[in-house]
Amino acid sequence: MVAGLCIVLHHYFLVASMPLAWILSFSALALVRFMLIANTFFIAYRYRGPLPTEQRLSWKTGGRLLFQEFWASMLVTSWQMPFCSFSGTVAPQAAGLPVLLIHGYGCNSGYWHSMRRHLIRSNISHKGIDLEPLLGGIDDYAASLNKAVEELCRESGKTQLIILAHSMGGLAARVYLHQYGSRRIAKIISVGTPHHGTMLAKFGIGINSQQMRWHGDADRGQPSDWLRNLASAEDTASRALITSIYSLHDNIVAPQQSCHLPGANNIGLPRIGHVALGLHPTVQALALAEIRLAARLGQL
Repeated sequence: MVAGLCIVLHHYFLVASMPLAWILSFSALALVRFMLIANTFFIAYRYRGPLPTEQRLSWKTGGRLLFQEFWASMLVTSWQMPFCSFSGTVAPQAAGLPVLLIHGYGCNSGYWHSMRRHLIRSNISHKGIDLEPLLGGIDDYAASLNKAVEELCRESGKTQLIILAHSMGGLAARVYLHQYGSRRIAKIISVGTPHHGTMLAKFGIGINSQQMRWHGDADRGQPSDWLRNLASAEDTASRALITSIYSLHDNIVAPQQSCHLPGANNIGLPRIGHVALGLHPTVQALALAEIRLAARLGQL
């Protein structure tokens, strides 16, 4: 996209210098993305859930949060997703259980590029999956998830694994658990997953976006029919397998308490944007701690 805009500026708007055309193109697209991200924060604030006084943002901390999310979004969309998608790695003499990485809406496995480096350093086998079709129903991903689960178990020589999923990926993991059971699953770690839906899903396209919608105000609204049906099909044992890590200031999931899943282990963190969650050192450290704990419990 940057290259196309650069060509247009150079040939049709008579920008004589190609380096200048590149700079102008990148700056224009960066500005558009910044405005889009700022708009998500505006909408998320409008439909925000209740927060304790000590977690309310000042203008300074709010501005820092916005720029951190902008940087994370630029890194993910301009580098990690186009160039850093991956299938997986079976570590020699691997530690613990393998990890299946599931991305969220509109992304691919490249979203987890930063987390993958930590898994490699920790000698943990892992596999990334690209959910397809991109705009299909979340139920449609269960079969490909099952295939990936079986492949990773077979390749790693383990009978169980851990799922680490961002945003919509956490819902796909819950669908898998409902359809295929927990025989292969030691733990599901969802990161920024709208377990009860989000108002911002109404601005998306595709069946999956419709399924993730929250209808109404933060206090008096309700999840989509699809989300309510998924919740009604779950039992206490399946919820106990889930750890939900989320941000109290998420700019995509609103109301933010939608990430709080009854019966799961819920960990709410302040001042992290939605895309930035998977890249944030605190979230990565918590995810690694959950992965190691699940592996130890599985060996008892």
